[in-house]
This record gives sequence, structure tokens and C-alpha cells, in this order.
Amino acid sequence: MTNPKAWLMNKWNIQTDRDFWLIMLTYSLAGMAILPVKKIIFHAVGITPHTPFWIVVLVYIPLVPPAYQVGLIFFGSILGQFDFVWGQAKKRFRIKSKVKTA
Repeated sequence: MTNPKAWLMNKWNIQTDRDFWLIMLTYSLAGMAILPVKKIIFHAVGITPHTPFWIVVLVYIPLVPPAYQVGLIFFGSILGQFDFVWGQAKKRFRIKSKVKTA
């Protein structure tokens, strides 16, 4: 088995080590930045420690992942990896328009 770095570089078609590490930094920064953003979102919609878990989940799912994607695009732009991050976001949210017929 190849090492994980080489596998990702091949899978994502990354040409240089510099780009690989900038992409890893982009994901790391976006992941760290979402924590305070999540607190702000939860405070804005009134989530408290006493809020039932099912309500927390119903708020988390539609609000936090899109905020993370915005963070990825933001940090990717700053670090010069916008094209990569935007391409990944488009793949992730692509809606399949073909309908299977019998």
C-alpha cells in the first residue's frame, strides 16, 4: 500500500508537495474555525445546554456543514487553493440530473 500522502496527491491530482500542504492547512483551518462559528450559530437560534438533543441535531445538520464549506472556500482563497477547494465543493454538492429508467 502506498503512503496516504501519495495516495491523496494522486487522487486529487496534486502536482507539488507545497500545494498538498496548503490544502491540508486549508482543511485544518476551516475545521478549527467552525467551532466558534458553531457557538455563534447555536446562540443565534437559541440552543442551550438544556435543549433536547434531537433539536440540536436538526439545527446542526442544515447550518453547520454549509458554514464549514464557506470556511473551506475562504481559507482556500487566502492560501491560493481556491480552484481545488471550489472543485471539491462542486463535486460534493453536485445534483445528479439523470433519472434511472427501467
